[in-house]
Amino acid sequence: VEALRRAGLSDADAGVGADVLTTTDAWGVFTHGTKCLRGYLRRLKAGGLRAAGRPRLAAEGPAWGIVDGDSALGMVTSVLAMETAIAKARQCGVAYVGVRNSCHFGAAGYYAWLAARQGMIGLSMANDIPSVAAPGSRGGVTGSNPISYAIPAGRHPPLLLDMSIATVAGGKVYAARSRGERIPDTWLVGADGRPTTDPGGYPDVGALQPAAGHKGYGLAVMVEVLSGVMSGGGMLNEVGHWLFGPTSAPENLTQCMIAINVGSMMPMQQFKERVDRMISKIKNSPKAKGTERIYLPGEIEWERFAENQARGIDLPDDVRIKLKGMAEDLQMSVDGLYE
Repeated sequence: VEALRRAGLSDADAGVGADVLTTTDAWGVFTHGTKCLRGYLRRLKAGGLRAAGRPRLAAEGPAWGIVDGDSALGMVTSVLAMETAIAKARQCGVAYVGVRNSCHFGAAGYYAWLAARQGMIGLSMANDIPSVAAPGSRGGVTGSNPISYAIPAGRHPPLLLDMSIATVAGGKVYAARSRGERIPDTWLVGADGRPTTDPGGYPDVGALQPAAGHKGYGLAVMVEVLSGVMSGGGMLNEVGHWLFGPTSAPENLTQCMIAINVGSMMPMQQFKERVDRMISKIKNSPKAKGTERIYLPGEIEWERFAENQARGIDLPDDVRIKLKGMAEDLQMSVDGLYE
């Protein structure tokens, strides 16, 4: 919170950004938590992110809306968008809110969870710079285009899925390259568009492969339509990179939030009981040899969340290094970071 305040954000906006990032760390998703903070602060300083940006509802109908992010911190814009979708779904049953002129928003799952906390099914998604090949292409065509859902349950935590449409995160390719290691041939295509085990040229050469080939590619196109096309914002190569792009330029990313008000279609208690029954059926399915437990989407993250709420978050070294660098940038104390 203090770091975002020093970058010029209001107390309220700093609180929103901090909650998204620390919740993500508490889930154990360290790639999209406070590790990203230093990058956001650099963009805030250079002007690519606007500390005084004010997201607004630019157009709306009873069950839909379009939010213009005004290049504010992506978390602030996306929370407004999902809260708008939730409010409209209370009246109409289902609501869509598209987001344009936005920025990297961290973990998509956080915004879907906002709807689940209100007893609704939430979906959130976003486009990104082209880094993932289409079947047959020689380079990136779509972004990694994350998509997430959250579904409330009764006795269980919400079902929660947050996934990229790429086979693997680009960070794993970078790590293999830095170690001089070969990679599986399902991760990357080379300059010729064919699968490769050599990460040496990435990201200048080649692109990530879509998960499950044409299936992941098909999902990426859907996300691009719901986020980029329908919001009137940037599409495909019209968006910038939040970390490696010019820090003084807007990112022009887009997002999409959908809320489904289950209670308008069936009694909420009945719905939760049915979800619990479905969960029990899945978990009690016959297990393969050596398997002790079948996990539901999000179950591992919720268990980490409960543990971290109780004992604090054990941040990985790469996150601590990023936070230490951020603290030095802002001349802030790092007391407690290495406890």
